[in-house]
Amino acid sequence: MLGAKDINPGMRERILSSVGQDAHERALRDQLQQQPGNVDAAIELTKALLARKLPNEALQVLDGVLIAAPGNLRTLNAKGVVLDICGRHGAAQALYRQALRKEPGNQMLVNNLNRSLALDEKSGRSAPARSR
Repeated sequence: MLGAKDINPGMRERILSSVGQDAHERALRDQLQQQPGNVDAAIELTKALLARKLPNEALQVLDGVLIAAPGNLRTLNAKGVVLDICGRHGAAQALYRQALRKEPGNQMLVNNLNRSLALDEKSGRSAPARSR
């Protein structure tokens, strides 16, 4: 078994970072279990999962919050962003449009919809843009 002096400093830092990250994610998951509609915890957990390249888990987290808080604009937006990251631009655009029906002037949603449309067009799979 290796002693602490046998582990190089870079490896030690990665281990500590990983352990801290896991503890942080567990704390966020506990918060969501106690408060399923906690959008702040869900979005923070989503960011952590995306940083670890776990978009499907991030989508599950957001779906859980949407069950507890249906139609929450921040959650719809966050799920749209994750879907765009996954290359599922049509599904992302549907969420942005759904949210924009509730709050038509929301610039963040408008920007994300336009970005999604551009990504979709760039990937060559885009259909003609539909009006909101």
